Amino acid sequence: MGREGEWTAAPPRPGGVLPPQSSAGFPGVPTQNSAPAHPPGMIQGTPGPWGPPSRNVGMPQGVPGNPPLGQHGQSMQPGPVPGSLPAGPPARAPFPGGPPGGPPPGVRPPFLSSSNAPVAGPGQSPMGSGYGPPQQPGMFANNAMRGPPTGPPGVSPGPGGAPGVGTTQPPSNLNFPGRPGPQQMSNPAGSQPQRPSSQPQPASMGPPQQRPQGSPFAGAPGQGPPTAAYSATAGVSRPAGQPVGPFPPNSASVPPYGPPQPPTAQFQNLSFQNQNQGTGGGGPPTNFAPPMQGGVQTSAPPSWGHGPPRRVYPEFGGPPTGPPQSQPGPPQSFSQTPSHLPPNMGHIPGVSDKYGSTIAGMSQPGSPAASAAAPPSGTSRIDPNQIPRPQPNASHVVFATRVNGQANLPPSATSVFVVKDTGNCSPRLMRCTLNQIPCSGDLLNTSGMPLAIMVQPFALPHPSEEPIQIVDFGESGPVRCSRCKGYINPFMKFIDQGRRFTCNLCGFTNETPRDYHCNLGPDGRRRDADQRPELSRGTVEFVASPEYLVRPPMPAVFFFLIDVSMNAVQTGAVAAACSAINRALSDLPEGSNTLVGIATFDSTIHYYSLNKKLQQPAMLVVPDIQDPYTPLQTDLIVPLSEGRDHLEQILEGIPSMFQNNRIPESAFGAAVKGAYLAMKSTGGKLMVFQSVLPSIGLGALTPRESEGRVSGEKEALKLLQPADKLLKTMAIELAEFQVCVDLFLTAQMYVDIASLSVVPRTTGGQVYFYQPFYAGADSAKLYNDLRWNVTRPQGLEAVMRVRCSQGLQVQEYYGNFCKRIPTDVDLPAIDSDKTIMVTFKHDDKFQDGSECCFQCALLYTTVTGQRRIRVITLSLSCTSVLSNLFRGADLDAQFTYFLKTSAQEIPNVPLTQVRDQMTAQCVNILYTYRKFCATASSSGQLILPEALKLLPLYTLALTKSIGLRADTRVDTRVDDRAYWFTRVASLAAPLSIPLVYPRMFAIHTLPPRESLAEGELPPVVPLSSENLDHDGVFLLETGEDAFLYVGKQASVELLEQLFGVHSVDEVVPGQFMLQEFDNPASKRLNEIVNEIRRQRCSYMRLRLLRRGDPLEFLFFAFLVEDKSSSGLSYVEFLVHVHRQIQNKMT
Repeated sequence: MGREGEWTAAPPRPGGVLPPQSSAGFPGVPTQNSAPAHPPGMIQGTPGPWGPPSRNVGMPQGVPGNPPLGQHGQSMQPGPVPGSLPAGPPARAPFPGGPPGGPPPGVRPPFLSSSNAPVAGPGQSPMGSGYGPPQQPGMFANNAMRGPPTGPPGVSPGPGGAPGVGTTQPPSNLNFPGRPGPQQMSNPAGSQPQRPSSQPQPASMGPPQQRPQGSPFAGAPGQGPPTAAYSATAGVSRPAGQPVGPFPPNSASVPPYGPPQPPTAQFQNLSFQNQNQGTGGGGPPTNFAPPMQGGVQTSAPPSWGHGPPRRVYPEFGGPPTGPPQSQPGPPQSFSQTPSHLPPNMGHIPGVSDKYGSTIAGMSQPGSPAASAAAPPSGTSRIDPNQIPRPQPNASHVVFATRVNGQANLPPSATSVFVVKDTGNCSPRLMRCTLNQIPCSGDLLNTSGMPLAIMVQPFALPHPSEEPIQIVDFGESGPVRCSRCKGYINPFMKFIDQGRRFTCNLCGFTNETPRDYHCNLGPDGRRRDADQRPELSRGTVEFVASPEYLVRPPMPAVFFFLIDVSMNAVQTGAVAAACSAINRALSDLPEGSNTLVGIATFDSTIHYYSLNKKLQQPAMLVVPDIQDPYTPLQTDLIVPLSEGRDHLEQILEGIPSMFQNNRIPESAFGAAVKGAYLAMKSTGGKLMVFQSVLPSIGLGALTPRESEGRVSGEKEALKLLQPADKLLKTMAIELAEFQVCVDLFLTAQMYVDIASLSVVPRTTGGQVYFYQPFYAGADSAKLYNDLRWNVTRPQGLEAVMRVRCSQGLQVQEYYGNFCKRIPTDVDLPAIDSDKTIMVTFKHDDKFQDGSECCFQCALLYTTVTGQRRIRVITLSLSCTSVLSNLFRGADLDAQFTYFLKTSAQEIPNVPLTQVRDQMTAQCVNILYTYRKFCATASSSGQLILPEALKLLPLYTLALTKSIGLRADTRVDTRVDDRAYWFTRVASLAAPLSIPLVYPRMFAIHTLPPRESLAEGELPPVVPLSSENLDHDGVFLLETGEDAFLYVGKQASVELLEQLFGVHSVDEVVPGQFMLQEFDNPASKRLNEIVNEIRRQRCSYMRLRLLRRGDPLEFLFFAFLVEDKSSSGLSYVEFLVHVHRQIQNKMT
């Protein structure tokens, strides 16, 4: 290095350092999609800014890793999941100080790409085949909730909007005992239980295209299954027929969207007339069917205005008696399949019916749950197989957002569905916690449920969905309401022969612009409504007119900042970061609009000139880390096409340049400030690779983790709060100048995420956490995370505002953004993985049956420099009937709300209090339903609304999650907890449930490959140690991490096939890189892991654990259905919830 402030030539490329990668080029912007004729002022199917990358860069064996990932981590190579490189000499020498080279002989690391691997052709995405949303273990599709009802009218409100007590349909019964007490705990004298038939009839349902037109999933009448045509989302540039996002086309059929599964049968609730229950209608049921797996039955599809379906667990003493009664109600909109009584209750040892008495966990030999003596004979027990659990939903649904002028109930966020936009937006883009809006705030408060929407503006669509249309109104800009500034949408009503229109948000009557006038048809709609996307689609994108441009659109700037302190070099983090950046350069959009820059730092900041006129890149050292400055205003950030050669040379030379660095300090704050000064004029994405706790210069931090361990709970809470306000102040300044910071933490020890995460959260960025960083396994994840970061759909310098109808007002925003004014949120960057939650409160009352509208407007710049406005509109009907709120409750959105609100409370409220709040919210919701919507049922029954039957399970899982658990066996690190609530802040609904309730698969008992469809995963195993076998191998995944657990008596043959070892004792616990051996079992395991990575859009870290290892608690901590020091078992929690409801009822 030269003297301070002096430019010096960077050393020549050292021997053993990776040479520059070959450049296959970027496909550029494909031709525009063809579109039918359209009226003036509209462009249909115009491509947008994100072109799919088209090359698969090889990776040196010196830095183990895999080829690029697509949606949810699939292999980027076209066709089926490719094999790995055969063992052999490394293609290139590893970085000095980097991880060791190549795999052992005879072993093929999965995903490892090679220079001669096949690459995608022109215009074809190399991101892998198929597409799938994150799939949880068997989320119910709740199909029964999406149609007309079968029960009598629900509860109508009493005076003042308070709900009154009305007649509801009598419950169906699953054998779940309550607790003995003052209430009657047995069936009335003289009643005899009706035993179910031992020969149930089969049940089935046809595919979506065979359902009657009234089906909420049928889409347009007579519509067949989705076609194989691929279409581009607005803002994604690609030729017509190419898939959305990073996915290649399939040749014949609809591409896989998650694991395909067989259709789910429908089941009708059965009710029983008991002497102490209300009458639910006469006549025996005409249809019978076997119960669903786990004994869970779902009700027939309800319609608004009738009692909602519910889950009922009868009182002690056996099943209810009396003849089964049929459900009154209108004919079903689609074919009913039979239903059947659930089997009788079984008993499980060690679980008492009396909450508060000695209750042992449901433990198997070998599980960590404590064993205890069985309760006294004669007490009732709960069969764990009969309680609600997520069930796989394999139906491939075509979901029409509106049917017959009414909003359609959306499918589960984790299910497989193709959206047909018929007026409302896709539920992937906007999802409300309630699909009917309460007419008053009193009714909302009585229900106990939240009113909020989850907005994910760039959510990846299904490949078979139509693209979001782009409309250009020219210089005049899009039509808007002159009072509230709401954008034109399908729910604005045109009057006076089209010369005026009434805003559906504020009710103001506006004059129609002359050049936008059109006559009305007999139905009162404009004659051109179906030809104009803004009048027929719930989501549309407008080209921004000059009035929306404060300055010219910003370029796509990518600035890389690498920590080169001693620890970062010695752990291989520097070599891994340089390799990941070097490979990701090929995935950046090419053209003059893409700019790049790079700097490194330890106790000083090192800038690099990328001036193409220099023979070698030059470096300037800036020692001032209290008031950093930028040495040059030019040559630090240059177009990628001009500075790529110098940038690749720098990346290859950095590991050797700093391999003998002995400076342990890291000036993170000063380096970020210096990079910001270089980017201030342009804005852009700043990607920081940090390895140690910043200990020097601007924003220096101290290792305060040990303080919380010795000072009690109050001091521990302080560790989850930022250490000071300096980083927050700097983050606000970064956001003001449109600089987004993504933080890659390749750490070995405590780095104070609570303080560092303030910068990404305020600037719309993301935190990636690798602790402890292991170069041998984490280099691949680091590269794939970086690649997805730069290739996923995203927008820059964005501003978002959510509007709603009169009667509601926005209460609060939650997510990663900067908010300077109350109505808008500023987003230096927003991408397909980010969700913003918006809560609402009433300020007036709605009329029963009226419509309430939510509209999100996002003004942003594409990565190709175009200014756009994405408008997302959702209109829902209003109700004054409490039971309708429960029928329209959205479990995924409501649980996401609870998850995000609990994460926000963690840094400020004791964890015990947060856990109690989450449990109390669950109890209050179920109590309200029990009190006002199921009054005819016995007090000894636990009754769950059909739409929220899994709420107790997910609430229990939330209280045992990393963010909230209090397990003394699991020493949750402060950084782990801080990272958890940082990640939750912007987490989308499909990933919220697996974060706390993972999926587990039995690898040793995989079904034959022929029995599963392409992309389909094996059946999930309930998260209880009861289901663990001594000779089994289990895979558990949370959406970001995965664990392979090996039983103590696992067969030698299986161990050799999967891991290449001859006994359990040879299994080395810890992080590892899964190898692929030449045998069917190893190939099946690799296929499953690859499919999960594809679904989750994450290259999950793998950890290998074995029975008896001290670290096995990491695995058992996710078995949330077991009793542990973190909380009750699932069965005990249901009893606890039931008792709390009973206490509130008395």
